[in-house]
Amino acid sequence: MSTPTNPDEFYEKLKKQLYDTASWPAEYLYKFIVKSDVKKIAILEAIFNNMGAVIHTNESKNGKYTSISVNILMRDPHAVIEKYQEVAEKVEGVISL
Repeated sequence: MSTPTNPDEFYEKLKKQLYDTASWPAEYLYKFIVKSDVKKIAILEAIFNNMGAVIHTNESKNGKYTSISVNILMRDPHAVIEKYQEVAEKVEGVISL
């Protein structure tokens, strides 16, 4: 889920896939990669703060990048997409998987 050429089209397609593959509300697993920067990781974690998210971080072998997994109960695909958009807006250089 890196930078699409048409984000609106991409998110609409994702929303349809999410509706087709799960019964909502449902557990959803977000996966992100950021450069290993304490500020970026803190911003990303703050986006999911007070939502009951389980967050795991794992630094790459050379310490240059950090993968972040966020497991959280989401009410519907629209809410899932809102979080992806918020992360993309607030965390510079994030890669969403």
